[in-house]
Amino acid sequence: HRYPYWGARKLRSLLRSADIDPPHHSTIDAILRRHDCRVRYHNEQTQPPANHRFEHPNPNDLWQIDFKGHIALNDRRSSRCHPLTLLDDHSRFSLCLQACEGERLELVKPHLIEVFRQYGLPRRITADNGPPWGSNIAGGLSTLEVWLMRLGVEVSHSRPYHPQTQGKLERFHQTLKREVLHRAFSDLQHCQQVMNRWRDEYNHYRPHEALDQRPPIERYRPSPAATRSNCQQSNTNRKTTW
Repeated sequence: HRYPYWGARKLRSLLRSADIDPPHHSTIDAILRRHDCRVRYHNEQTQPPANHRFEHPNPNDLWQIDFKGHIALNDRRSSRCHPLTLLDDHSRFSLCLQACEGERLELVKPHLIEVFRQYGLPRRITADNGPPWGSNIAGGLSTLEVWLMRLGVEVSHSRPYHPQTQGKLERFHQTLKREVLHRAFSDLQHCQQVMNRWRDEYNHYRPHEALDQRPPIERYRPSPAATRSNCQQSNTNRKTTW
C-alpha cells in the first residue's frame, strides 16, 4: 500500500482526518496481516523512547540540527549525499531536510538563512560538538556559533557520546533512514526531490505518536514576521564577518 511503514494506529488516524469512521486499530492490523502488508522494521506497540517525555513548551524554543551521516549516490561527480536535518523540539516539525554534498560551513549557512527567512529565528539551537557546529579549540566558539549569537540565537551542544541529548532528532533520523534513505539515488537532485516529497508528507499528513497521532504542522507556528525581517537585515549587515 502507499504507506508501507505506517502501522494500524497511523492509518486509523489518517482515515479519521479524512472524515472516515475507521474500525478499531486491531481490525486494521488484522487486515494488513491478511494481505501480507505488515509494517516493515517497526512495531508501534513498543514503548515510546524516554526522550519524548520532555519537550519545550512552545514552537521555536529549541531547534535541533545535525547531519544524518551520508549515503552513496550513483554519481561520479558527487558520490555522497549528506542529509542536513533541522527539527523543532516542541512540534517535531521538520524545518529543513537538505541534500548536501558535504558538511562544510559554507554549505550549511545558506540553508539556515533560508530557514530563518521562512520560519523566523529560534530562541536556541542545539547541535553536537563536531564541525561545523562546534570549535576544535577548548572553550572557543566556532564561526557558526558566532554568527548565530550575533543574530540573537542561543547555541548549546549535546554531551559527547550522548546522542539522546538530541533524542527527537535521532528518532527523526531513524524514520528518515527507514522510509527514505534505503533507496538508490542517482544524484543529489534526485535525492532532494524524494526528500522534499517525504518532508511535506511528514510535516502535514503523517500522524506522530508523540503528538497524539497528529501531524507536526498542527503544533508548529513560525516565529513573528518581524524576527524574519531582522534576520535578513542582520545577514545583510554582516555578510563579510563569518
